Amino acid sequence: MKKIAIFFVIIIAIVTFVSYTYLNYKMNYNNVKRENMQYNSYYEQEIYGTDLSTLINRIADSNIKNNVEKDEKGQYIDNGKDSIKMYIKFTDDNDTHSLEEIYQSGVDNFMIYYNQIKFKCTDIQYHQLTNKVSYMFFEQITD
Repeated sequence: MKKIAIFFVIIIAIVTFVSYTYLNYKMNYNNVKRENMQYNSYYEQEIYGTDLSTLINRIADSNIKNNVEKDEKGQYIDNGKDSIKMYIKFTDDNDTHSLEEIYQSGVDNFMIYYNQIKFKCTDIQYHQLTNKVSYMFFEQITD
């Protein structure tokens, strides 16, 4: 009788562990999918500078919330799981600027000069470990 009770307790423990693991995996998968959907909506889409400034703030807030460290130049360091880097190529000076440069000089200034300018996301990359967005590249498409 004891052996049967022990057997059932072990079976219940195994089923509980497998269920918990699966539900945890599914919850993480849905969270990553929801987060990526926010960023993937910009891919190959033309957006105005006002929308891009909102995205700059969102990414900066995400990096701050996730405690992403910065290097000596003030650039976010890729942590391999939830950091996001963003670069914008401007046709004005044919130069590429990082999110950090724009954020430090003031997103308000960016919005003043580029609010009616269109940009397009031409590249998105993902972390291998978590499949979260790790990199976005925008190009200015109007002057």
